[in-house]
Amino acid sequence: MVCAGSSNSLLDVSPDSKWLLVANTDNGTVTVVDTATKKAVREIKVGEKPEGVSWIGAGPRAIVTLYRDNAVVFFDASTGAVEKKLPVAHEPYGVVADPLGKTAWVTHEYPGIVSEVDLDKQSVVREIKVGAHVRGIAHSPKDNRVYVSEFYTGILRAVDLAGGKVVDSWSGHDTDNLCRHVLLHPNRPKAYLAHIRSRVTVNHGAGSIFPQLSIIDLKPGDEKRRTSFRMDTFNGIYVTCNPWEAAMTPDGKKMYVIYAGTNDMNVCTVIDDDYNEIDRDNLPTQIGKNPRAVRVSPDGQTLYIYNAMDFAVTAYAVNSMKKLATIPVCEPPKTPEWVRGKILFNSSLSPMTSRRWIACSSCHPDGNHDARVWQQPEGKRKTTALLGLAHTQPLHWSADRDETQDFEFTIRSQLMQGRGLMPGPLKAKKGFEPVELDVTTSGKSKDLDALAIYTNAFDFPLSPHAAAPGKLTEAAERGKTLFFRKDMACATCHSGPYFTDSTVQKPYKLHDVGTGNDDPTEKMGPKYDTPTLLGIYRTAPYLHHGKAKSLHEVLTAFNKDDKHGKTSHLAKAQIDDLVEFLRALPYETPPAMTPNTSEFRLK
Repeated sequence: MVCAGSSNSLLDVSPDSKWLLVANTDNGTVTVVDTATKKAVREIKVGEKPEGVSWIGAGPRAIVTLYRDNAVVFFDASTGAVEKKLPVAHEPYGVVADPLGKTAWVTHEYPGIVSEVDLDKQSVVREIKVGAHVRGIAHSPKDNRVYVSEFYTGILRAVDLAGGKVVDSWSGHDTDNLCRHVLLHPNRPKAYLAHIRSRVTVNHGAGSIFPQLSIIDLKPGDEKRRTSFRMDTFNGIYVTCNPWEAAMTPDGKKMYVIYAGTNDMNVCTVIDDDYNEIDRDNLPTQIGKNPRAVRVSPDGQTLYIYNAMDFAVTAYAVNSMKKLATIPVCEPPKTPEWVRGKILFNSSLSPMTSRRWIACSSCHPDGNHDARVWQQPEGKRKTTALLGLAHTQPLHWSADRDETQDFEFTIRSQLMQGRGLMPGPLKAKKGFEPVELDVTTSGKSKDLDALAIYTNAFDFPLSPHAAAPGKLTEAAERGKTLFFRKDMACATCHSGPYFTDSTVQKPYKLHDVGTGNDDPTEKMGPKYDTPTLLGIYRTAPYLHHGKAKSLHEVLTAFNKDDKHGKTSHLAKAQIDDLVEFLRALPYETPPAMTPNTSEFRLK
């Protein structure tokens, strides 16, 4: 039988149901909760951005992943002592351990591997290549597998642990997106994935983003391998947003799906028929702000929900769904303005929207991109990450916004259809004229300024392709020499510490790099703002229309006329070196202040 803690989460309950672990992502801590008293007994500092936590065997030892520190930490929950901080591959996200506490498995979003960790020796014994941008993971002892989900595709992959190879995979729809978690049925060969669908051909709040639950039949050779449920239709067109995680009772009869955008949860009856699969008990139940984890205790008595922006866990009686307690687990981090901004960024409720379908985080999850190219009214536009936004304004590929607060136009657009955060009307759009540049949106609303402060707070991790902090590989050093050669002209536009000549000083420095005519729907080209090159190793596809699938294509197939740097004369080996340099960015931390840095930022 699969135990209750067999899937990745920010929560884990001890096998005896007496203790609860809570990973506080923004605080860099893990809180230990006594489930009898419903009180936090200690908060343990572990490191930057914990994203997954698991008990080791029966405890009190446990393991937590640190997404930004590229490490896992072993600690004793009974004393709060940190035993070891183990460096691992880049971006460790989910973690699960076997019931005996001998082995743990960790997903690494980039570069898409699973690390196998010996829990006694506290060392990585092997790395298994699984897929692209993997996050969710669940362990099935009975078939000696882990099941891993890709974040941007929702593809589920089965890894045979004896051979250390992917032995099966289940693809869904090409719109499947943002899948963070894998839930396994305790008795039947079923997997459950909560995720969204990004419908990139529709720029409308009621047709772009959909809540989805995929149910996968794990039996080999079964014709009906994957079924998908639209959780808006499932709820009688009661709209939910940003499905985040799911949990199931140990007997497999009840399932819970939480929605981080609408702050609610489905309670479902699991049906053993391979057709209907689930039936909702009632309309979704309102819970706390930005729920990001849900767990049922192994004794089947208590349901725990981590409401991340309440900085608290709520406990419910499984049989009656009566709320038993609200348990504070940490203090709000950073500043009150940052906290308010994050609440707004993750909300699909009023005043951010009127239709509930979409939040800022539906396309920019925690400041990252969604790996999608959207058909916008002005043409095809690849979603950009918000990392470094405070230093790289103006905004958008066409530089049609000069303040982060100009997202007010997005909030009031057909995409989000919100009331907005600042008082009064906005200047009406006239075709594709950048009227946003004529309007001052900063300083007009505390909430809008808070949203800007949060949005401007995302920074860059160092690239895993660098040889070490501040150091390049030999190939990247050769590429760096090419990049900065005057006759190459790469650094003419990609200049400065953020590798962009973007500036809030007018006139803006827009450039025609020969891609404006590639898209027949383009309305604002052919000149575009220069994007930063920092973090480019993990943001494919490339260019404003996303047609370049790799950095090699950017420099070759989409630069035949040498408008995007002089690269047509380079030999293949030189192109390879140039790509290695680009992949290594940033290899040193960029400055926190530049002449272009926004006033509205986390200080």
